[in-house]
Amino acid sequence: MELWFTEKQTPSFGITAKIKQTFVTEKTEFQDLAMIDTEEFGRMLVLDGMVMTTIKDEFVYHEMVAHPALFTHPNPKHVLVVGGGDGGVIREILKHPGVEKAVLVEIDGKVIEYSKQYLPEIAGELDNPRVEVLVNDGYMHILESKNKYDVIMVDSTEPVGPAAPLFERGFYQGIYEALKEDGIFVAQTDNPWFKADLIQKVNRDVKEIFPIVRVYGANIPTYPSGLWTFTLGSKTYDPLEVDETKIPEIETKYYTPRLHKAAFVLPKFVEDLVK
Repeated sequence: MELWFTEKQTPSFGITAKIKQTFVTEKTEFQDLAMIDTEEFGRMLVLDGMVMTTIKDEFVYHEMVAHPALFTHPNPKHVLVVGGGDGGVIREILKHPGVEKAVLVEIDGKVIEYSKQYLPEIAGELDNPRVEVLVNDGYMHILESKNKYDVIMVDSTEPVGPAAPLFERGFYQGIYEALKEDGIFVAQTDNPWFKADLIQKVNRDVKEIFPIVRVYGANIPTYPSGLWTFTLGSKTYDPLEVDETKIPEIETKYYTPRLHKAAFVLPKFVEDLVK
């Protein structure tokens, strides 16, 4: 008998993957969590029926959350990740030797626990001495932090459940205040095919707060539509003014110095959303 997992990405469209094995299905304090092994994408973390990360394509998302911002800021020492309990963004941050401390604030400790157990390739740096892991509400952590971080990265699920407040204007204002005077933030902002209104709203809200706002994209096959966007807000530094010849080569599979500016070149229909 064949078993398949289907994520309904809209009420009338989804993706499906053949399952080899189910490791965990659990209702945590915050969400429904599943850890499964699939034929095509390997081990997969699923939250509330949505694919969060897979062994096969995780590097795209995690590299593109971390490196554009970290190579735009000239001296990022203190970095915060809100969400991201699988540890992939933390792993990428630690490839930057100048980062002295990376703080992870994840609301659901079970995500961290099971990621360490079943996704060690992704979560393997969570015990690094440069990392502080807090099982806490990222929204509240932001509001309680002032002038503290050089870079803040919001690695959230889609705007449902515990992640919904992470797409509100008040949260972005809190991020602005939690950043140092030349700080940068980046957030995943979903896809333009199914969530155009969300991208427009986030872009509008962030532009009211940050003087420099840039949207960039990447191809992530297990995320809705495959075309994913990220929004970067900066107090001082523009990612489009970075000299890519001075970006050092680091161990990556997707991001490169040559891709740094290219990622900000958007298809016209996406460009029109964020004008």
